[in-house]
Amino acid sequence: MANKLNIAPTKSNLLAVKEQLAVSTEGYDLLEQKREILVMELMRLVEKVKLLELDIDRCIGRAYPALKRMLMTIGGDRVERIAHAVNYSFKLEEKPVVIGGMTFDTVGVNLPSMELFSSFLGTSPDNDEVMKDFFELLTLLTDMASIRTIVWSLAREVKKTQRRVNALDKMIIPQDRETVAYIESVLEERDRENVFVLKALKHRQEEK
Repeated sequence: MANKLNIAPTKSNLLAVKEQLAVSTEGYDLLEQKREILVMELMRLVEKVKLLELDIDRCIGRAYPALKRMLMTIGGDRVERIAHAVNYSFKLEEKPVVIGGMTFDTVGVNLPSMELFSSFLGTSPDNDEVMKDFFELLTLLTDMASIRTIVWSLAREVKKTQRRVNALDKMIIPQDRETVAYIESVLEERDRENVFVLKALKHRQEEK
């Protein structure tokens, strides 16, 4: 049983606690709805992460063997010269994402359009395929980083919301209800005592 609030059992305090109980109950309902929405969004993003992990594994399965073949075909020195000749500019930026009416900050990467370098410095279409695979891998990794940032923030918010829901459900609301019941019982007892006293006084007056 929850402990009642340590306040005087008066009508004004009863009204105040009832109002507080109404606010707490409404707050609990809203927080519970918020928690359910956030959990659903979290599960959706977790599934998206799992799918991205599969895509990344498939891309790695193509990209690294292709790079290995490229190294064996044209040699490490030429691959290094080709790599130095390729220059891409990437831009990192913060992106606000709204989920369940809340805004979460994540990291976004603006990737440039991929260019083909066939016949450049002795390259071939096979070399372009290697760059294409790694460009796709980079795109998937940046998407993964962005989603995981949101997942971590969302998980923290779910945990914080759950603590608030538990506090209202297990402590604040039961405490208010216990206090209301206590004050009402005291006031009812006082009313009964007052009625008894009034009847006793009336009876005495009638006897006189």
